[in-house]
Order: sequence, then structure tokens, then C-alpha cells
Amino acid sequence: MEQRVNIKFCFKLCKTATVTHEMLVKVYGVDAVSKKCVFEWFKHFRDGKEDVKDEPRSGRPPTSTTPDSIERVRRMPADDRRLSLRMIAK
Repeated sequence: MEQRVNIKFCFKLCKTATVTHEMLVKVYGVDAVSKKCVFEWFKHFRDGKEDVKDEPRSGRPPTSTTPDSIERVRRMPADDRRLSLRMIAK
């Protein structure tokens, strides 16, 4: 999210996508987004879209990785040592 805001900032300053990517690499190093990603966000902003958040997508929401479910899975082997990995996965 932070890098998207920086991309938008550079776009508003009329920097090129290539220069913007170079700046991101200087700041974030190997954690910088790809050049392709920068170009996609520039296109996004050129099309008049201002939001830097992901647009909602269809599909199942990520409900399986809640803190509660993680803790329950961690406790399962201690509660019943006969459980197999397949049984825990179910």
C-alpha cells in the first residue's frame, strides 16, 4: 500500500514510470514492486482512478486464517495425538 501511494505521488509530479521504479528501488531495495507493477498503476491513474486500494474481487473470502482457527489447529495434535495431517486439514 505504501509503495502505491508513492507511485501515485510520483505520477502527480509527472515523473515517468521508469524513473518512479528507479526511485522505489533506491528506497525499498529488493522489496520494491516490479517495473511492470509500476506501469500498471500508472495506467490505473492515467485512466482517472484515484484509489490505491485493491478493488473487491469475487470469490471466497480468506476466512481460514483467522487467529482463532490458527490457534485451534495448533492445539489439535496436543488434544488428540492420533490425528493425522489429513484429519487436521479437514
